[in-house]
Amino acid sequence: MRAVLQRVSYAKLFIDSKLYSEIDKGLLALICVCKDDELEDLEYIAKKMVNMRIFSDNNGKFNLSLKDIKGECMIISQFTLAADTKKGNRPSYFYAQEPEKAKKMYEQFIEIVKDLGVSVKNGIFGANMQIEFTNDGPVTIYMDSKNR
Repeated sequence: MRAVLQRVSYAKLFIDSKLYSEIDKGLLALICVCKDDELEDLEYIAKKMVNMRIFSDNNGKFNLSLKDIKGECMIISQFTLAADTKKGNRPSYFYAQEPEKAKKMYEQFIEIVKDLGVSVKNGIFGANMQIEFTNDGPVTIYMDSKNR
């Protein structure tokens, strides 16, 4: 599983120009389920994401996690994180999980994060979505469950 985490002041998700979901301070998580991912990969990313100390304490140090600040998380499926750009100018998405299985694993990931005590908002798997947000910091973290 691959993930791009962005620390945000807020995030709003629009589908068909209508507000679908929104969060206040927390994380915008763009996730990609890859062909060789299993439950262990989902759990690894979820636990790391909610416990990673990337929020500032009173001294401005990154000492607080999403759970510590009682922040929210917006989780969006983004198969383009599986892009292979080695050849030519058109990325290959061969490494992305096939849609039916990816959707099930995406939904499972959301439930894992909720079970870890975090308020979660999400989009619609496979929909064309627009996201408006303010990256706080900016802080952006890339994770890959295969690089532990």
